[in-house]
Amino acid sequence: MGGAKGGDGTRRRGGGRPQGRRRPGRAGARGPDVGGAAPAAPTPAAPTPAAPAAAPAPPPGLFLAAPPGLEPLLLAEARERGFAEARTAPGGVVVAGGLAEAMRANLMLRGAGRVLLRVAEFRALHPAQLDKRARRVDWAALLRPDVPVKVEATSRRSRIWHAGAAADRVARAIRDGAGAAAGATGALRVLVRLDDDLCTISLDTSGEPLHRRGAKRDVGAAPLRETLAALILRAAAWTPGTPLLDPMCGSGTLPIEAAEIVAGLAPGRARAFAFERLAGFDPEAWAALRAAAVPAAPPADPPAILGGDRDAEVLAGARANAERAGVAPLVRFVRRAAGEAEPPEGPPGLVVVNPPYGARLGERDALRALHAGLGRALLDRFSGWRVALLTSEPGLARATGLPFAPPGPPFPHGPLKVRLHLTGPLP
Repeated sequence: MGGAKGGDGTRRRGGGRPQGRRRPGRAGARGPDVGGAAPAAPTPAAPTPAAPAAAPAPPPGLFLAAPPGLEPLLLAEARERGFAEARTAPGGVVVAGGLAEAMRANLMLRGAGRVLLRVAEFRALHPAQLDKRARRVDWAALLRPDVPVKVEATSRRSRIWHAGAAADRVARAIRDGAGAAAGATGALRVLVRLDDDLCTISLDTSGEPLHRRGAKRDVGAAPLRETLAALILRAAAWTPGTPLLDPMCGSGTLPIEAAEIVAGLAPGRARAFAFERLAGFDPEAWAALRAAAVPAAPPADPPAILGGDRDAEVLAGARANAERAGVAPLVRFVRRAAGEAEPPEGPPGLVVVNPPYGARLGERDALRALHAGLGRALLDRFSGWRVALLTSEPGLARATGLPFAPPGPPFPHGPLKVRLHLTGPLP
């Protein structure tokens, strides 16, 4: 972007003469003529009526983070859960609500990676303007003076180009407004985002990312996040009454996620959240919300949910993860190579698999052989079943020989961009 950078952390756009100075001799700027009569005194202007007080702006709402490319899946979940005014935005979903809805989102949403409470949104062209608007936030109603706050800022295409200067201004407003220590470290996070001169200030109500639910302590070489597993199951149109098999389950993320959905367990039931340290936190309301989320009874007729792996030690970790999650009775783990996969008795269901690929594990020829063996097993023994396969390598999906439809949009999984490949019922 053109323009020089000022020492105050702003980027000046364009050049020209400083505003507010007039050239001598301009119309309306001349004094009385020399030797002439003084001009008549101007007629006093009629007083301008006072403008009516502006109505307080509605709260900006919540931002639910999602992997870029999967926002529509999280939007569908948010709407199913009854979050109002839900709409997609780059990297997530925006919904209406304040702290009460933030608590519910952290507890109940399976696909959200983080829940941000937006506390202010305004244009800011200069640090002084940012400072003034940040001080209008009622920080004392949001933050406790005994809980330190970490302020993080980013700037993109904005005249306030120095993110550190922006963070310092907001930190000062927090210190003066709430009496809380604010700076580069803290137990709570305040996020300042400047994008094309629009400043959004948010509170991170989650703390640890929401895929950290407290149950999965045993992980494999390339673990799948629980939040991503939930979105994959939704993208594959899996429903709680449908059998599910992951023949390369690793730490068991996909079958455990499916079992939690079948059991009706809230994903945030066993962990703490950052909002518990906010000034407006109501412990009684939180306890009631958690109690209401406990299922009344175990599922009456659960479907078969299976996880397979050839590594006995990996399977032992998956079983331990299922125990900690409280779903061990709903998941059966079997030591078996993927090419030896067998369907359970009963109706067909979904095979969902996150095999090793490309830059993740193994050599290319061995990976092709692995995928080809998996494809043969599924075509031979899984008639009527559908398949959902996650990979960064289209060639590995083709190596299975399975009749995949064109893949969905790419989305991040660790350092890679991956796609979900889906079939209809196998012949």
